[in-house]
Amino acid sequence: MSQNILMIDDDRELCALLKTYLEMENYTVMLKHDGKSGLAEALNQRYQLVILDVMLPELNGFEVLTELRKISHVPVLMLTAKDSEIDKVSGLRLGADDYITKPFSTHEFVARVQSLIRRYTTLGGEQQQSKSLKRLTLSGLEIIPEKREVYVENVYVELTAKEFDLLYYLASQPGRVFTKRQIYQAVWENEYAFDDNNIMVHIRRLRKKIESNPEQPRYIQTVWGVGYKFASEGYDKSGGAKA
Repeated sequence: MSQNILMIDDDRELCALLKTYLEMENYTVMLKHDGKSGLAEALNQRYQLVILDVMLPELNGFEVLTELRKISHVPVLMLTAKDSEIDKVSGLRLGADDYITKPFSTHEFVARVQSLIRRYTTLGGEQQQSKSLKRLTLSGLEIIPEKREVYVENVYVELTAKEFDLLYYLASQPGRVFTKRQIYQAVWENEYAFDDNNIMVHIRRLRKKIESNPEQPRYIQTVWGVGYKFASEGYDKSGGAKA
């Protein structure tokens, strides 16, 4: 099945170059050069990945992402022209799954694209991976991998693709402490480059969605100086929450 990518960027020369490299990897690429038409395309057609520049005419990338996340969980790779922590953190907080800073190598770009699509949206990979994962419950939290759904006290919680993978990775081994390197390499499928902001922003977003008190988390706990762990108390691997 064809894997379709939407690229929204007003740099036509860069778009043409990146499209060529992606088509060499057998992806089908649609180009849009302003935020308004890009958002309309993303909402009206099915894509396996959206590549989204921050600086766009009509609507900027953050505005496009905000509107897109209201109804879609399609993976989003943000392109930032500046090596700015604010741009990166803002994109992640709004629901981007990953970002890459211009200028970047085409090799790194294609690797990021392949990682996101392989993890979330290739038909065989997504279904086979979901079938091999077990449903998890923990004191009111239920994770259903075959549907990629999460419930807290029987209330559905909307997560982005990256948030879901991060949560499942931690919850699959409750009580185990994971370093940031282990988390990044497993969830982002890239070599860790001390990119703590990416992990921390996703952890904060997850806590806001699943914790009754994000300042005193019940599920995702920080192990200072090391990384994070998923609380083991009350965990039942077979399904059925314990008191």
